[in-house]
Amino acid sequence: MNDDTLRQHLSQARTIAVVGLSTDPAKASHRVASYLQAQGYRIIPVHPRADELLGERVVRSLAEIAEPVDIVDVFRPGPETLRWAEEAITNGAGLLWLQEGITSEETAARAEAAGLPWVMDACLMVEHRRLLGKV
Repeated sequence: MNDDTLRQHLSQARTIAVVGLSTDPAKASHRVASYLQAQGYRIIPVHPRADELLGERVVRSLAEIAEPVDIVDVFRPGPETLRWAEEAITNGAGLLWLQEGITSEETAARAEAAGLPWVMDACLMVEHRRLLGKV
C-alpha cells in the first residue's frame, strides 16, 4: 500500500480493534494501543480473558462489535492471523493491519481476495507518526 493511501486510511479511521491487546503495559500491544487512543482513536480491545483495558470494554471476537471497525490491528502470531482476517472481512472492516514481525502470505491472499486492504509486518504507531507527523 502506498503512503498516500495509507495516510488516507489513518486520517479517516475512527475505530481500531486491537486483537491481542495485552494487559501488561510494558508490552508493545499496550503501548501502541495507548498511543492510538491518545491520538483520538476509539480502541476496542480484543482479548480472551480480560474484561476492561484502557477504559474500554473487552470483546472476545470481532463479531461482538456492533459498530463499524475502521482498522483491525493484529498482535497475534502469523499462523493465527487468518482467523482475524476472516472476522475482519465479516465485520466489514476497512483495513487489516498485521503488526511488525507478523507475516502470513495466506492471510494476505485471503484479505486481497475479499477486497480488504491490508498491511503486514509494520508498526501502526510508527507509521502513524511517520505519515501524520504526530508524537
